[in-house]
Amino acid sequence: MNGLKFLLDTNIVIGLLKGNVKAIDLAEAVAIDLAEAVALDLSVSAVSQITRMELCGFSGMTEAEESRIKQFFQACNVLLIDERAEQETIRLRKVMSLKLPDVIVAATLLMRLPFLFLWRFRPSPE
Repeated sequence: MNGLKFLLDTNIVIGLLKGNVKAIDLAEAVAIDLAEAVALDLSVSAVSQITRMELCGFSGMTEAEESRIKQFFQACNVLLIDERAEQETIRLRKVMSLKLPDVIVAATLLMRLPFLFLWRFRPSPE
């Protein structure tokens, strides 16, 4: 996983998988190479284990959506929660008023990557 530059949060992954123009434009603006409309070149990007749990655990998705999500995670770098990230999560949780999953993602970021690629608004249904 050397050379990683970006940790993609759940909302940007959803936007990219759905082909949301705003998500794609945002990804291109920070030089994440898109081979085609939603096919992300993951050589410099990763997702948190939390993002994988959030997306794979979503109820009510179609079989096609589930298959696409699984393909995405098979092709990408997933940063696992390790002891260092756990300790950083505990430290951050004491000083930040964020939901636990967000703090875990932030701690994972701080331990491994220089930049968190966030999309903090909900993509509109298309």
